[in-house]
Amino acid sequence: MSDRSPLAATGDDAWIDDSWADLRLLTAARIGLARSGASLATPPLLEFRLAHARARDAVHARLDEARLCADLAALGAPVLVVASAVRDRAEYLMRPDLGRQLAPEADATLAPHAGGHDVAFVITDGLSARAVERHAGPLLARLLPQLQSDAWHIAPLTIVRQGRVAIGDAVAQRLRARMVVILIGERPGLTAPDSMGAYLTWQPRPQTTDAERNCISNIRSEGVAPAEAAAKTLHLMRVMRRRQLSGVGLKDETERLLMSGDNRN
Repeated sequence: MSDRSPLAATGDDAWIDDSWADLRLLTAARIGLARSGASLATPPLLEFRLAHARARDAVHARLDEARLCADLAALGAPVLVVASAVRDRAEYLMRPDLGRQLAPEADATLAPHAGGHDVAFVITDGLSARAVERHAGPLLARLLPQLQSDAWHIAPLTIVRQGRVAIGDAVAQRLRARMVVILIGERPGLTAPDSMGAYLTWQPRPQTTDAERNCISNIRSEGVAPAEAAAKTLHLMRVMRRRQLSGVGLKDETERLLMSGDNRN
């Protein structure tokens, strides 16, 4: 008897190989998809098109700035809002360089808050506004109380409209912060339109390269959960401050420490 069963209620002459069923429970990757001749069967083709549409929507969606401000203000920290040098979303996608620069009027907002901070947190929409709307608040809700209990001097939380990763360096310099953590919406994938990344940099400056940053990627409920990301961020921040460096010379050892039962930082 065949171990293949017909695809129900599609009208396609397609078949699903049931031997892939257990593997599909372990991954969101598209594996063992049903086919009709040389093409995908209708259901997986429609699912692919829907996922592609969601990814495109995520890239073009506007940041709900008022909602994000309210969520962050509820954490008890002051919140500032500035913009990059980008004029609109089309320019943001075409001119990454402008997304790394602050708009001229941002200086007036940031300058009054400058002064010897240990860390500046920057939140920007990046390529998925939905990602930071969903995950920035929960991550910071876990992280900020632990930093405050350790007597870290934290700059006001800064939201940047249409920023790239390096915009965090510019904000940290204006606020005179020794370290910057930027939370940014990552490029949407076909299974993850709301993935957030956290980039940590010690002593950010205009010449900072990506090799001098540490990154925690895929922060979302189905990936690295915000609570786990907060623990990783805290560990990296403590080690950065102690060793006064970031980037390729600094490794994320949180998983090894968790497995060994050593929670010291």
